[in-house]
Amino acid sequence: MKIKFFQAVADEVPRGFRVFVPVAAAMLVLAVGGCKRGEQKPAVDSARAEAATGTLSATPIGSKVDLENPTILLETTVGNITVRLDGVHAPGTVRNFLNLTNDKFYDNTLIHFVDPGQMIVAGGYGADRHPKPPGAPIRSEAHNGLKNTRGTIAMTRDPDRIDSATSQFFINLADAPQRDHTGDSAEEYGYCVFGEVIEGLDVAAKISQAPTANQGGDLAQTPEPPIVIKAVRVVK
Repeated sequence: MKIKFFQAVADEVPRGFRVFVPVAAAMLVLAVGGCKRGEQKPAVDSARAEAATGTLSATPIGSKVDLENPTILLETTVGNITVRLDGVHAPGTVRNFLNLTNDKFYDNTLIHFVDPGQMIVAGGYGADRHPKPPGAPIRSEAHNGLKNTRGTIAMTRDPDRIDSATSQFFINLADAPQRDHTGDSAEEYGYCVFGEVIEGLDVAAKISQAPTANQGGDLAQTPEPPIVIKAVRVVK
């Protein structure tokens, strides 16, 4: 399936902000219909309905999950990163992430893009460097008031489409106000923050400094040797 690659560049950051988002050619297109953003009703399929309504997928997680502030452990080949998600301000995004975690989507996935001291990006490629099929896009909650500050986790998206995030995410390693929501256009809408690193930010920073190789497309700055997320688990 043909994949498009999109690049967002922030002039305020010396190294630039580059997030590459693979979008399936058959991606669902959401109609704006002239409504204000707060009134927009996104089209959903059964997968997206789970994220929109808060229904977790059928496979049991194994323990009660705090949907307001669940804690997630990312086990990587160079160390662990613990993230507390914010289901109060980003309920749909958090539930989508929990569904993907529950389905083990993120297990054995590549940290496929790094920008030293700025960010790391993951959630779209297997350890074999092949893209993972994205699910249905979710509605952006970038307007939730959360800011792209150091240590936060946020969703990537197609810069030309507000509601285009699926599974890829990034961790901010520096304050990045240029990624915040400032308006209703696609360019101004920003990137949805849905949690923050509470332990292991030093691991993320170390990953961002890894030597890289240009594999082309999304993999233009990929750690070499590869750095892999071995597993993502709900711990609370």
